[in-house]
Amino acid sequence: MARIVVGYDGSQTSERALRWAVDEANLRDAELDLIMVTGHASRFDAMTTSKSREELEEAAVHVLGQLLEEVVLEKVDTGGLTVHRTVRLGSAAEELCAAADGADLLVIGARGHGGFKGLLLGSAAQQVVAHSPCPIVVVVPEER
Repeated sequence: MARIVVGYDGSQTSERALRWAVDEANLRDAELDLIMVTGHASRFDAMTTSKSREELEEAAVHVLGQLLEEVVLEKVDTGGLTVHRTVRLGSAAEELCAAADGADLLVIGARGHGGFKGLLLGSAAQQVVAHSPCPIVVVVPEER
């Protein structure tokens, strides 16, 4: 196994997915591609006065880099693992599947809703499971 892709959206479940993917990548001596997808450029309006796609992507990459270093990677021992960080604008399912093209494994988190609804995957997770170009691992919330 050479390349594992993991989706990250800042949620607790995506952090669990990232931890799982880091452990697996270390076990398999694989590189890790960390992908953050945003479907709404407006999420980054507060960080930039320009609304060009390139500048929004730069702002998103900056925020993701800070998240990784300050919040996530401090908690997760990557053990010298090579981690590539990418931010994409668009549909989460489409962009994650595109990023996973040629990968050995795609790892995503499924957000839980509790009760009967908690048995169901979110719509993005369902689409990724249905259309992933490689094997996929869906990490569920801790409370399940």
